[in-house]
Amino acid sequence: MNSILQNTVFVIFLLMYLLTISGNAVIIAIIQTSNNLHKPMYFFLGNLSFLELTYISVTVPKILVDIPRKIKYISFSGCMTQLFFFTFLGATENILLAIMSFDRFLAVCYPLRYTSIMSHRVCLILLFACWILGFLTTSFPIINISQLHFCSANQINHFFCEAAPLLKLSCSDPYFKELTVIICASSVILSSILLTMMSYGYILQTILRMPSATGKQKAASTCASHLIVVTTFYSTTFVMYVQPTASQGSLNKVMALFYAVFTPLVNPFIYSLRNKEVKEAIVLILKRTTF
Repeated sequence: MNSILQNTVFVIFLLMYLLTISGNAVIIAIIQTSNNLHKPMYFFLGNLSFLELTYISVTVPKILVDIPRKIKYISFSGCMTQLFFFTFLGATENILLAIMSFDRFLAVCYPLRYTSIMSHRVCLILLFACWILGFLTTSFPIINISQLHFCSANQINHFFCEAAPLLKLSCSDPYFKELTVIICASSVILSSILLTMMSYGYILQTILRMPSATGKQKAASTCASHLIVVTTFYSTTFVMYVQPTASQGSLNKVMALFYAVFTPLVNPFIYSLRNKEVKEAIVLILKRTTF
């Protein structure tokens, strides 16, 4: 890689990382400071932004450090740590997005009971369950991968440590380890997608039964941002993990980079630009700051 291209790639990744950090940090700050946003939907959105902050920080800083280097390296323990947090945070985000779709289902289909059902205690329990399930579904396959024998092969054909390229490096039979990764990833992704599809199926039925066009538009607008985010996130994770890792190549690298870097970057903009309450909160905070 020549120096001009190298510097260009470095600047692009650095700008994307800084924009992601600042964008998600702003979303968290707005939700914390605005009383109008102290609702279950924004409670989960704030936690999603926190996940995006930590998620991108697992991979991009190391990529930035490696870009100027001729020889790019990472220790085995560092690689396993990166792999664990990358998959752990990714699994947790999958589950959180499914819970956010369930929250939208309750808000649209049971508006009168929504506040009593989604109490602060229930929100905390659901969030705690997200992190626990993400940890449990991640730990077992990562422990299995760490026990593989890698012999002399030590060059990872990827931008960071990820399950598929690591399994390819193993000189022991990785079949059962690979099967474990696929089963655990599939259980998280497919169950999250199923819950999301069920929630939006009921939401669609409820919207179609609404008598007024204004009510339909208002109900649809509350779900639009989340639907865009889950469509982007689930489509990339599905392509990456719900298939045999041996069949993955350059597509895996592109998809991994897309949902590890690009998705955390655009999510705060999707929620802020398409959400009326968030935009109003931003305007109010700017007015307070200005005057």
